[in-house]
Amino acid sequence: MPKKPSGPRVAALVGPYLGGKTALLESLLFQCGAIPRKGARKDGTTVGDSSPESRARGSGTEVNVASAEYLGEKWTFLDCPGSIELLQESENALMVADAAVVVCESDVGRVLTMAPLLKFLDDLDIPHLLFVNKMDVSAGSVKETLDALQGLSRHPLVMREIPIREGDKVTGHVDLVSERAFRWTPGKISELIQIPDTVKPREAKARTEMLEALADFDDKLLEQLLEDVVPPPAAIYETLAKDLGESKVVPVFFGSADRDHGVRRLLKALRHEAPEVGAIARRLGVASGGGPAAAVFKTLHAGHTGKLSLVRVLAGDIAEGATLGGARIGGLLRLLGGKQEKTAKAAAGEVVALARTEGPATGQALTAAGVQAIANWPAKLAALFALAIHSEKREDDVKLTAVLAKLVEEDPSLSFGPNSDTGEFLLWGLGEMHLQIALDRLKQRFHIAVKAKRPQVPYKETIRKGVKQHARQKKQSGGHGEFGDVHVEIKPLPRGSGFTFTNSITGGAVPRQYIPAVEAGVRESLGRGPLGFPVVDLSVTLTDGQFHTVDSSDMAFKKAGALAMREGLPACQPVLLEPICHVEIAIPSDFTSKAQRLVSGRRGQILGFDTKPDWKGWDQVLALLPQAEMHDLIVELRSATLGVGTFAWRFDHLQELTGKHADQIITERQHMVAAQ
Repeated sequence: MPKKPSGPRVAALVGPYLGGKTALLESLLFQCGAIPRKGARKDGTTVGDSSPESRARGSGTEVNVASAEYLGEKWTFLDCPGSIELLQESENALMVADAAVVVCESDVGRVLTMAPLLKFLDDLDIPHLLFVNKMDVSAGSVKETLDALQGLSRHPLVMREIPIREGDKVTGHVDLVSERAFRWTPGKISELIQIPDTVKPREAKARTEMLEALADFDDKLLEQLLEDVVPPPAAIYETLAKDLGESKVVPVFFGSADRDHGVRRLLKALRHEAPEVGAIARRLGVASGGGPAAAVFKTLHAGHTGKLSLVRVLAGDIAEGATLGGARIGGLLRLLGGKQEKTAKAAAGEVVALARTEGPATGQALTAAGVQAIANWPAKLAALFALAIHSEKREDDVKLTAVLAKLVEEDPSLSFGPNSDTGEFLLWGLGEMHLQIALDRLKQRFHIAVKAKRPQVPYKETIRKGVKQHARQKKQSGGHGEFGDVHVEIKPLPRGSGFTFTNSITGGAVPRQYIPAVEAGVRESLGRGPLGFPVVDLSVTLTDGQFHTVDSSDMAFKKAGALAMREGLPACQPVLLEPICHVEIAIPSDFTSKAQRLVSGRRGQILGFDTKPDWKGWDQVLALLPQAEMHDLIVELRSATLGVGTFAWRFDHLQELTGKHADQIITERQHMVAAQ
């Protein structure tokens, strides 16, 4: 029975780095006839990874959008980057996909790299399939890989095929629903063959397991199995489509994108079983009110077209010149990697770029009634790595902030701003590579070259004992001179108290109008103490002083207050304070001991560890860690945990630091101050 035509649909290709997503996109587009031949990454001719940043790294650095048709139905494929540092891109794209194709290899050693992605898909109940790629060259066990993946997935993985092996090579597959066998032929449609006798026992066992998994969600199918009634293929396909749409099961396919093996079968499964756009609108909670609606999942700032808002049309039709989200649509573009093609109209289900629309932002729904935030849109991922940056050319300083704001619009997991403690301008992201990509875009797309370095640690200093200090500012020249005389008492305060200024002046020794000037001088002097750092946790009391009726002024008393601090603080036993952060490290439990050693090796204090709530097989380690040890913590943590370890952090307290390490820091600070 012919399939009823579906409206335009979207499939997101996701998975870990080097899994073969870009190769799969090429194969899908080739099978659909969207490209005449497949491109090669080494030649820079692929539709995916088309940006200069992607080409330079040989891997995706942003979502690539490609539209195609398959058997008369429109499809958009979203090729998502595989790096954990670009996870925000993938999460945003997945929000508008009807189904995700999770691409991986048959390698049990790399299974853990998929944990954050599978957790995200499960938590949001996004329908997803698994495509085990590179089967033509993989020596790994499919069963062991799937068993390990099942440990990460909340939903059952349901094999839709089993491989046909000849010796050590996979040469084809058996479809477990139709029970038909196919031999793979490079560059051609797979050849229909008889199921080999050696495969029949495995096929029967795998088919029974597939049906039993589906029967857990279908009482009628369970009844048939209990009565030894073989359900017809049409009924099984219908059940698979229903269960996938409700994100109850994860169908598993395999093949080789490089050789086009198994890709046509994957396309057919998507065509028959992936849900349609109405399910996305419900999942996002967007009500169109009977008119058009669209969800913005990506923002781009292109040179010649200006700002582009990539949207999934959720309802109705949108056309060039129409008003949506309170703004006029300046143009509509269909995308095929880096290529853009104008179109007059887009229907529900399609993905297009809205040109010259300044208002919309990623994570917003645009309707005829206006703009609304999508409530369950992925939160901005917390920053883990920073660089201090400044423009190579002074004339670019004014443009830098505006251009960085555009990059943040494109990638919300970036952030920037001045550090009030050190005065440096910081760029924050999810890792070193993440920030290098951003800096490359600054230079290549916006022509702003910047220099980057490791940020300074915001050390402070405080005092251990109090003193009484007298200071006099006296200057005589032609006309009025300067005279201000103060007595102050400097005392240490408990950690975290900050600074307080009081006065106990009696008898008008210092006129009331000059007291704020004394305080101003005192506060100004705290910006750089004897050790070279801001001074905190002390009190200063103005106890006495003198004034001159002619030569005294606000400036004279301000200078006197500052002089009292400069002369008094060195006698207060100044001590260096180091910022300490509270860190929650999240890692698979197999790596907990490595994380603990990592903390100990960075002068950290382990507070304890426990299972990570709602993360099967994961632990979290709680620790206190000096901020000076956190700059490249995420780099080393990922290196030790197959790339999946992460952490959350916050400032906790300031702690005294003495000894050789403190002496080295103070010496370096003094050299830096002298060079200014």
